[in-house]
Amino acid sequence: MQFRTSLLRALFISFPVISFSQSTYLPFGGKESWLLDRMEIKLQTNSDFNLSTVKPYVRNIYVRQGEIIDSLIGAGANPAGFSKVDQYNLDRFLANNTEYTTYQKESWKSKKAILNTFYASKGNLLEVNNKDFYLSVNPAINAQMGFGNNDKEGKMYVNTRGAIVRGLIAKKIAFNVYVSDNQERGPQYFQDRVNGMLAVPGVGFYKSFKKTAFDYFDARGSIATNVTKYVNVQFGFDKNIIGNGYRSLFLSDYANSYLFLKLNTRIWKLNYTNIFTELMPAFKVNNGNSLLPRKYAAMHHLSYNVNKWLNIGLFESVMFGRKDHFDFSYLIPVIFLRSMESNNGSADNSNVGFDFKANIAHKIQLYGQLMLDELRVKEAFNGKKWWGNKQAIQLGAKYVDAFGISNLDLQGEANFIRPFVYSHYDSAAGYNHYNQPLAHPLGANVKEVIAIAKYQPVPKLYLTVKGIFWKQGLDSVGGHNWGSNIFKVEDYDNPLLHSRIGDYGFSIGDGLASTGINASVVASYEVRENLFLDASVMQRNLKINGFTSKTSMFTLGFRWNLARREYDY
Repeated sequence: MQFRTSLLRALFISFPVISFSQSTYLPFGGKESWLLDRMEIKLQTNSDFNLSTVKPYVRNIYVRQGEIIDSLIGAGANPAGFSKVDQYNLDRFLANNTEYTTYQKESWKSKKAILNTFYASKGNLLEVNNKDFYLSVNPAINAQMGFGNNDKEGKMYVNTRGAIVRGLIAKKIAFNVYVSDNQERGPQYFQDRVNGMLAVPGVGFYKSFKKTAFDYFDARGSIATNVTKYVNVQFGFDKNIIGNGYRSLFLSDYANSYLFLKLNTRIWKLNYTNIFTELMPAFKVNNGNSLLPRKYAAMHHLSYNVNKWLNIGLFESVMFGRKDHFDFSYLIPVIFLRSMESNNGSADNSNVGFDFKANIAHKIQLYGQLMLDELRVKEAFNGKKWWGNKQAIQLGAKYVDAFGISNLDLQGEANFIRPFVYSHYDSAAGYNHYNQPLAHPLGANVKEVIAIAKYQPVPKLYLTVKGIFWKQGLDSVGGHNWGSNIFKVEDYDNPLLHSRIGDYGFSIGDGLASTGINASVVASYEVRENLFLDASVMQRNLKINGFTSKTSMFTLGFRWNLARREYDY
């Protein structure tokens, strides 16, 4: 009887009814991200998972797929060989997304709610789940204390207090809100970056706090609805990612949040995303009492499942500065913006890219990106290393259940970014936002190798070992631009408007030699649903022109409904 019930449930869920309703989005870096990565690779041929290059993930699609797997496992089938830890993670994933599940388990409910209201379910402080209205409210807390290797750095800390709200109205309108107040004193190189860029990485405006720390408010949110069965519209102030790797050469979540309108069309083997944004160009002073100028961008990504295990994508973007108004010709939601840019006089910063992802043998995923900021074929193959040939490439691989060890996952990634990529002769059209890169946090003229090992030996214990190695060519003492600083303006023809040493002889890493390593070990234990205790050790060595700077850091802390704060650059 149990087998028949579970099998009928799986067949019912397989019909894509839920995917037509509206959905909120899964947060970046949450515990479910690791699970969904594993599910995609182990399932290998699941079309919904394979159309996952644009993030954040649409919540209802992955809940539907999770329910199918959960029901098959309940019926005694386990086609993808999910371990007991995977099954536990899947169960908790569904328990935290009950607005989209077609069934409820008693184990998802608390034995006794506080005041018959709070924590009726294990995952939400307050949850309302009626036919036409869903609401969840949760605390957002991160309290982390760290100790550095010398008195100059002293104690480091992150103190975040806030709230996370998400809801669904009549399964047609979805909304999410995140607000937090933060005080942060990171390691010395983090402080140097904030003071140099006049922005806290990933956030933006800040105020000084106790001389060497920073105080900032972080608020994000969006509203979304389906205009047809296949087209979703989201409007908000938040971040997006386009990529399958640890880094993205197209669009990452490193920079501050921004205002955006996103159209997502998912039909047949295609997923097509249009993102229209309002950004802020580089500035020198922000006292919070004056209006900063604006710039704009339009980005498109077309993802196509070539077959059951191979996905390819096309990316394009145009960054443009106008006198605080959007260029409406870029609102046309069709790919190949380059033709629009040419019609407008070709003064804007146009980029194109290609990406791929291949799931192999239910164990391995290969992925990569190619970013073309500027390409002149004649110059690319004459061996002269022309400065204006601006390209970046990423190659990576993920290996789940490595060497036959359940829930041991390995990832390796290499990124190569030529000099002057992401920069432009119009400062307002540079590929940046709020004094921060929109793609790679190190900018350009860099080679980078990343190695990550993740292990979950038991359901509530998460272990991560990460090593990042890079070589970058910085600007020389004489002020010559070697192409690492994406905020510098470089004109193609006018020598009065550039500071590079010439037009030829530029290779990745040329300039003032900078090599670095950032290695870390993190252990996280889930005390109760979404409440983690963290312990980490990090060592960062940076060598510039023979001088070495060393940073050692040990941290302890707890976080509730938030991802860890990383200093991985």
